Amino acid sequence: MLKHKSIDRICIVVIVVALIVTLLFMNGESIGLVPASKNPEYVTRLFDKTKVHTVDILIDDWDGFLETAIKEKYTPCSVVIDGEKFSNVGIRAKGNNSLRLTHKYGLDRYSLKLEFDHYEFGSYHGLDKFSLDSSFQDNSYMKTWVCFDMMEHMGVPTPLCSYTWVCVNGEDWGLFLAIEEPEEAFAKRNFGATYGKLYKPDYKSLKAENADVHLRYTDDDFKSYDNIFRKSKFKIRNADKKRVISALKVLSTGENLETAINVDEVLRYFTVQVFVVNMDSYLGKTGHNYFLYEEDGILSILPWDYNLAFATYSLGMPNPINDSTLYVNYPINTPASGEIMLKRPLYHNLMKNKAYFRQYHEYFDELIKQYFESGYFERYMAETREMIAPYVKKDPTAFCSFEDFHVGVDTLTEFCLLRAKSIRGQLNGTIPATIAGQAKDKSNFVDASSVWLPDMGEIADLKNKR
Repeated sequence: MLKHKSIDRICIVVIVVALIVTLLFMNGESIGLVPASKNPEYVTRLFDKTKVHTVDILIDDWDGFLETAIKEKYTPCSVVIDGEKFSNVGIRAKGNNSLRLTHKYGLDRYSLKLEFDHYEFGSYHGLDKFSLDSSFQDNSYMKTWVCFDMMEHMGVPTPLCSYTWVCVNGEDWGLFLAIEEPEEAFAKRNFGATYGKLYKPDYKSLKAENADVHLRYTDDDFKSYDNIFRKSKFKIRNADKKRVISALKVLSTGENLETAINVDEVLRYFTVQVFVVNMDSYLGKTGHNYFLYEEDGILSILPWDYNLAFATYSLGMPNPINDSTLYVNYPINTPASGEIMLKRPLYHNLMKNKAYFRQYHEYFDELIKQYFESGYFERYMAETREMIAPYVKKDPTAFCSFEDFHVGVDTLTEFCLLRAKSIRGQLNGTIPATIAGQAKDKSNFVDASSVWLPDMGEIADLKNKR
């Protein structure tokens, strides 16, 4: 009898423990427990932003890799990150214009991708892939760094990043920005283990209409959205495609947008996107350089690619617009021409809703007040400069001189502070916030004539390095 009672007690204890574990699993986040997927180890290792990390690429034929880099083919290598070695990692060059122009001007400083599970199952403490950004057309080394920080500040799911000193086979190669690639690890960290689908819409040709890249609904044919589905980061089925198309259809109507769009996240994203005057983006002529996330039929837009932000996109054009005062005061209500706005429903149709438009302005007030007027931005820039300056000074493949780096940081800092001042004026009504309004009245414009945009980095600098 005593033996049976002991067994009964043990069973009861086991059941109670199982119930407790189940409750913790189901309600852990509400009581402060964070799932491992949301706090993977790589976050506090490679992406510790308080220091410059080391990445040593060990590869058999580096010269051969550079000669064929333009083909973007993966090659096996080993990688030593902060003293820890990982073998059989895939490496390739990356980029669009940056890749093409780096090759065209006979330079070797390519941005790179490192994929830990390309040849075999593996990861860097839970991270499947990260990139090494070369700071192409960015003398400050900080454009992407500060844009991502602003996005994080506004609560937008954003790739992690950190500075890294890169060596190749033990030889110094330069200072790069390590960036978490938006793939499986990113999705788990931001959206949990049961994450949705992730796309990187992009065009095959600029000459095409590219309505799908612009997130415009045209019809229900899957083929009409090839520029979205072709660039899926995960395996997708017809049901996944139908959800995206249904969401775009709702977006096209401008009604009941909460049923298809993560409105709050999108408004926060556009607050930063418009601040940084990134013409090579969804709100530019190309309409690309973003990630699209879909879960349960709800779409979100995520940040990517800021080396041409802060009004430097046009500097590489045949007829560049180098007007700092124009861009510092660029209107927040109509951040592109009417022709473009009418073809960008994710911005245009949200802003037609008075409540969303008002919330957009409130988020701008929050960004300007907390990020700039508080003094945080200036401290952040100064601390970053102090941290990376010794590495920039000795960077053997740098696109610019050490002096140009300091001028670039000063220029970027001044541009942002003046931009914040102008947007404060646009919010309180002393500066027009539309293209039409600014065409009639520039009397209260913030004077940015002291800012020389090319000092942040331009194509001409690269040509001179040949």
